[in-house]
Amino acid sequence: MYGSPLVTPSSPPYIGRFAPSPTGPLHAGSLLAALGSWLHARRHGGRWLLRVEDLDPPREPPGSAEDQLATLARLGLHADGPVLWQSRRHAAYAEALARLQADGLAFRCGCSRADLAASAGIHRGCITAPPADPRAGSVRLRVDDRSIAFDDAVHGRIVQHLASTVGDVVLRRADGLWAYQLACVVDDAFQGITHIVRGADLLDSTPRQIALQQALGLPTPHYLHLPLRRDAQGRKLSKSEGAAAITGQNPLDLLRSAWAALGQDPADWPGGATPEAALAAAVPAFDPVRIPPDPIGGASDTVRHCDAGHSSGLLDRG
Repeated sequence: MYGSPLVTPSSPPYIGRFAPSPTGPLHAGSLLAALGSWLHARRHGGRWLLRVEDLDPPREPPGSAEDQLATLARLGLHADGPVLWQSRRHAAYAEALARLQADGLAFRCGCSRADLAASAGIHRGCITAPPADPRAGSVRLRVDDRSIAFDDAVHGRIVQHLASTVGDVVLRRADGLWAYQLACVVDDAFQGITHIVRGADLLDSTPRQIALQQALGLPTPHYLHLPLRRDAQGRKLSKSEGAAAITGQNPLDLLRSAWAALGQDPADWPGGATPEAALAAAVPAFDPVRIPPDPIGGASDTVRHCDAGHSSGLLDRG
């Protein structure tokens, strides 16, 4: 089960990534995603890139991005190329949005959250007219009446009917900021990402990202959604829940804990004098098959149970 990287001469080059939002310091949950994506890329003989998703300035404390990058370096997780900063990519997002609007696949919307309260926030058609100012209001992807399906490497077959569970997807927010879905899809294609390994809390974002990839004529990567780190009450560790920062903690202890959370045998953790040495020795022992599905899922019940007959009995995250 261990041994050479999981590639063949005919395999396309593997490119993975870790893309944190700089809304605070890294915590144990974000380390799990970073380590899982790094190990998966290395196990497949691939490259691992970093992207800073700094598109929400009001939620980004000064210096958070630099702190996150410094923490990753202290843990021995070094990117195979320059860091991509989304705050420098506005022109690319504007170009993609203009293409979608020109093709009739995106439209301006003046609906507020209050307007959509009766439909549980799901946009199935505008209730109010768009603002007269073309710079005001949001812009949405027009969702058609079909299901989006993909095969997750951990959770199996996932099927979601976007129109009934999500509605028309926001691409540019009413405050003028770019929505996560558009920026993520545009930059995954720009960086040539072939495999996306991330936490299960983004599982329900994947079908809408695939719909956007299809609308823009972009390739769809392979997906693997990792289990979430949870507290004693089963709640996801996150900055919003006050998860403790890992800054200053012993990097080898942190890596060993994340290794076990990825379902790997603690006895297989090689250790080492430095994080870089430990990580290099861990790559041959890393077995992606052992990664467990997220026990709760992370996605909403509406998403996880949508078209449940097609979901291979998983009901889980991504």
